[in-house]
Amino acid sequence: MERTFDKDLLERQLDRVADAGLFLKTIGEIDLLNDDDPKRVALGHRNVGYELYFATQLTAWVLKLAPEASEALMLAARGQHICRWMIPREDYSRDRAGYLSWRADLKKFHAHKMVSILQEMGYDEAMQMRVADLNLKKGIKKDPECQTLEDALCLVFLEKQFAEFSEKTDEEKMVGILQKSWAKMSEAGRDAALSLELSEPCKKLVEKALAG
Repeated sequence: MERTFDKDLLERQLDRVADAGLFLKTIGEIDLLNDDDPKRVALGHRNVGYELYFATQLTAWVLKLAPEASEALMLAARGQHICRWMIPREDYSRDRAGYLSWRADLKKFHAHKMVSILQEMGYDEAMQMRVADLNLKKGIKKDPECQTLEDALCLVFLEKQFAEFSEKTDEEKMVGILQKSWAKMSEAGRDAALSLELSEPCKKLVEKALAG
């Protein structure tokens, strides 16, 4: 599959990867898998799987926050939600315990899937384990790359998902979600969040969340 939508962005990062051909081929494999998502959205002039769209947005934010992002961080970002639709929320109870169990299983699924892909593509064990640690978000607040990934995830949510999600979520719950997201972010991530162009209703929710 030709990645016309962010090919230029990816190619500008090749001076930081050990094997440019391997890196691009691996990104292509991740993209192919994510393009199988039955939920479809527009990306450029194409109709693509939602998780492919999400991966490009996450990649873009990671590179905005960390222009010198390592190969491991770029790979982790591209596969952070790989094949997410394969573990639907509906398979778990609707209570908080079910939600937490679903999220925990997703993290392990994504990490294991990425290790399998990296192994198949020919990456060494050190790269496999580093990407898995990032996908599992081990070391938030201690590991700068893990923090960058968390910041980028929060920013994609705020920029691309927040408005729609807030329309079907009661205000008190939404404020709580925003406060939890804010607590996970670094100062750089928070600064980026405050620079986003949000709708007036979304701005008011953010203001209420930050007011405590």
